[in-house]
Amino acid sequence: MKRLFIAIKISPERGFMDQFRNLKSALRHERIKWVEEQNIHITLKFFGETEEDRIPAIYESMQKVASGVKAFRFSLKKLGIFGSSYEPRVVWAGIEPYRELVEIMQSLHNELKKAGFEPDRQNLVPHLTLGRIKYLVDKPLFQNTMDRFREISSSEMMISSMILFESILKKEGPEYRAVKTIELSMRNEL
Repeated sequence: MKRLFIAIKISPERGFMDQFRNLKSALRHERIKWVEEQNIHITLKFFGETEEDRIPAIYESMQKVASGVKAFRFSLKKLGIFGSSYEPRVVWAGIEPYRELVEIMQSLHNELKKAGFEPDRQNLVPHLTLGRIKYLVDKPLFQNTMDRFREISSSEMMISSMILFESILKKEGPEYRAVKTIELSMRNEL
């Protein structure tokens, strides 16, 4: 069994990363598990523990989707939270434009469903998870900090592949290993 997910690996430029570090510093007294900088990615599909004999079906589904999707660009824009303002659970950055990413996610979920994988129950909301909130000591400070960093943004990034990752859980944090990289079609490249 392998703990698997499909994602787009991104490397935001220094300006975005500086904003992210400043956000983490401003909220350093809160119990938030921030994403390790080397692990920054946008999840397209999380499988969890998966039998190894099912991996070829995942490859095939990824290949079918990638062959019909051209490389595209997007930027990270604005902070948001999942959960309510009373019980925030996740801090995330939005993606603009997000249409292409939603189309990839829908196509991937459709192909994987044909291969016997259950679709996610949540709505497909393209986002970059920045941190998972364990507990907030000072909710007003958290909200004020979120408001201060609300306009976080990155420059445009070119997306040309999706990757099947294995997540290996370790005491010091997860290690992500690329199992298979599938290139998107370069037709009509932006």
